[in-house]
Amino acid sequence: MQVSRRGFVTGLAASTLGLAAPPTLAQAQVASGEGYVQAARLGGDVGYVVMDARSGQVLEARNPTMGLPPASTAKTITTLYALETLGTNYRFGTWLIATGPVVNGVVQGDLVLSGGADPTLSTDHLGAMAAELARIGVRGVTGRFLVWGGALPYAEEIAKDQPVYVSYNPSISGLILNYNRVYFAWKRAGNGYQLTMDARGDSYTPTAYTASMQVAARQSPLFAYSDRGGKEQWTVAAPALGRSGSRWLPVRHPTAYAGDVFQTLARGQGCPLPSPQEAKTAPVGTVLVTHASQLLPTILQDMLKYSTNLTAEAVGMTSSTVRGLPAARGRSGTAMSRWIAAKAGTQAIDLVDHSGLGGASRVTAMDMVRVIAAGQPMGLRNLVKPFKLRDAAGRNLQSQPFAVDAKTGTLNFVSSLAGYMTAPNGRELMFAILTGDVDRRRRTQDEDRPAGSVEWVKRSKILQSQLLMRWGAVYG
Repeated sequence: MQVSRRGFVTGLAASTLGLAAPPTLAQAQVASGEGYVQAARLGGDVGYVVMDARSGQVLEARNPTMGLPPASTAKTITTLYALETLGTNYRFGTWLIATGPVVNGVVQGDLVLSGGADPTLSTDHLGAMAAELARIGVRGVTGRFLVWGGALPYAEEIAKDQPVYVSYNPSISGLILNYNRVYFAWKRAGNGYQLTMDARGDSYTPTAYTASMQVAARQSPLFAYSDRGGKEQWTVAAPALGRSGSRWLPVRHPTAYAGDVFQTLARGQGCPLPSPQEAKTAPVGTVLVTHASQLLPTILQDMLKYSTNLTAEAVGMTSSTVRGLPAARGRSGTAMSRWIAAKAGTQAIDLVDHSGLGGASRVTAMDMVRVIAAGQPMGLRNLVKPFKLRDAAGRNLQSQPFAVDAKTGTLNFVSSLAGYMTAPNGRELMFAILTGDVDRRRRTQDEDRPAGSVEWVKRSKILQSQLLMRWGAVYG
């Protein structure tokens, strides 16, 4: 039996939404896309655009000019911004700089740990730098041990509308260690708990002396934070702790944290250093040791795959700095918004950051498709990851009927998807799907996982797959 493309879509709607055959007019409306939106029961708003990649013709749209939070799909804009500004051969650097000569193994002056905004710098990298410092014979300094993080403007956190303890919302600085996170672990010991705070790597696990944790006899909040003279002090609600566990927490004093960790690592290599102090100006001197990051495209690919917010902020703010534009949080997002308007002809993109974590950012589906189109000749499809379609229950389809490469974005009561698809007949399409219940998100912005959010996002992701399946059938 032959099934027409129109029949396939109607049948897909019937099976997906539990409708009985034969198809009715209502089912045909479902097959048009609007019924999928209504059946998802999201509340809030839904906007989407699907476009022919070759001709630029808009094939289907719903609320194409409605501004909604992009969530992490904003990272596609940051990717293009960084590629054009920094280039594919760009590497971030971290340096150990001596302000005076080395005489008999001792720096005659200050030793400076200088950050170049490398978002991938780890404890193991610092450990390798400390080992190299010892290998070239440095055993101490006559002056100070300074730490410089001024390559980027400091920001206490990426977004203001997030719980204080979530590790994906740390401080921003020109010196970034372990994505500016500290590792908190606990296990029951007698009538209490043994607590540790460290800068965990694969080869090194130095204690983080700049942060502390205490157990509090309370039901809520889960975590509480205070800053006392530069010492980051956390408390955790006792009922939340089982026998043992661990999690990453955000760091608010990243320069002090990195300096503290390096001091411990250098001491372990036989090079004792004074207590770290923050340098107020960029260091001038002789570079003794350098750590270089991987090439920018690799960093961007990992950023898109794992949706690392701090990486997006580091590469975006670095790009603004290189362009001579305002690089502070908020202002750098505005600078990038203006850049993409000139680059891709976008009309209404308004970004408060480079990661999409801030819920105040707004994009339209039409503008997001313009971004995807601008990314086509820049190799964006090769950087975003393959997207797995879902069935009506939210499970990954066992057999993917066509290729989709896209960036997802998720906040509480916000879900977005933008990218490329190759229809079954080989036709290349570009699309953007934005969903958001902004009012509901605003009411629950201080909660990590507010009631109903997980189910809401699941329904949105099912809707996204339904729309992609429809477009593959109708336009491919």
